[in-house]
Amino acid sequence: MREAIALGRVAAFTDDVPVGAIVVAADGEILSRGRNEREAHGDPTAHAEIVAIRAAARALDRSRLDGCTLITTLEPCAMCAGAILQARISTVVYGAWDEKAGAAGSVYDLLRDGRLPATTEVVAGVLADECADPIRRFFRSVPGRASDEAPEPTA
Repeated sequence: MREAIALGRVAAFTDDVPVGAIVVAADGEILSRGRNEREAHGDPTAHAEIVAIRAAARALDRSRLDGCTLITTLEPCAMCAGAILQARISTVVYGAWDEKAGAAGSVYDLLRDGRLPATTEVVAGVLADECADPIRRFFRSVPGRASDEAPEPTA
């Protein structure tokens, strides 16, 4: 998780929300790293989780990431939860809850919805304060920053 937090700090330098993610193989090898790159690349889908999932799929040369764990500093949104399920990631570990748009237990619980063809184990609240603080600081740092896009991280 600390590596994901460090990746999030890098995202803030490009005026992106400081969220970081890594994908780890079943044997513990880090397959990929990602950070929010929406502003850096003008791509609304470039969330840290999506960036990390795409890179892991390329590294393994396959679309399914069975047995892998995604570690992310903020609870995945609905888009990211959908990608996690499509990739068949086995476990998601996240730090801060997103009370505004979280899709892994806060607002929705897509990852554990038994009506879907795949489910994912979820471990929440890992280093929650350390994950939430950079996000809170980011949105407080610039007056008038788009509050409608601001996650509401809680520890």
